[in-house]
Amino acid sequence: MEPMAIIEKYYPPGSELNRILVDHSRQVAEKSVEIARNLADPGLDLGFIEQAAMLHDIGIFLTASRSIGCTGKAPYICHGVLGRDLLDKEGLNPAYGLVAERHTGAGISLDTIVRHHLPLPRRHLVPKTLEEKIICCADKFFPNRAGPSPTPDRQPDSGGSYGHRPDPCPPVFQVG
Repeated sequence: MEPMAIIEKYYPPGSELNRILVDHSRQVAEKSVEIARNLADPGLDLGFIEQAAMLHDIGIFLTASRSIGCTGKAPYICHGVLGRDLLDKEGLNPAYGLVAERHTGAGISLDTIVRHHLPLPRRHLVPKTLEEKIICCADKFFPNRAGPSPTPDRQPDSGGSYGHRPDPCPPVFQVG
């Protein structure tokens, strides 16, 4: 499986959105592999981690997130679920789609979805596997933005991307 072939199916090569997605995804993939190597767990599949990290944000083009050039209709918070749908339709191993679905917000609990009336499926969208947790952690190091990094006082665009980045690896995701 070649992540770039899938990315280029939805993000035209040379487009600004392709550049934003690929730059961000490469950073996340490199950091994910670095984290995984430092864990020295022989059960981790570094190839899967790298590929899944490249595809974790595949659904952003379907969102209305002007700050990164996305002109879709869904709120940005839906990009993980939308990405899972795309990856499942591509016929990939379901594990790739689960990474996309569960990485948003480093995971969103069913309680949070219900309590805040989020436009998400009524199920836990929280990383479960070590690979999912690694990619979530790595993703927190790199804002997915076209311009300068946002500051905590900026208002979110339609998707709720606030710019405030929590501790990159909150205790719930730390391993060991």
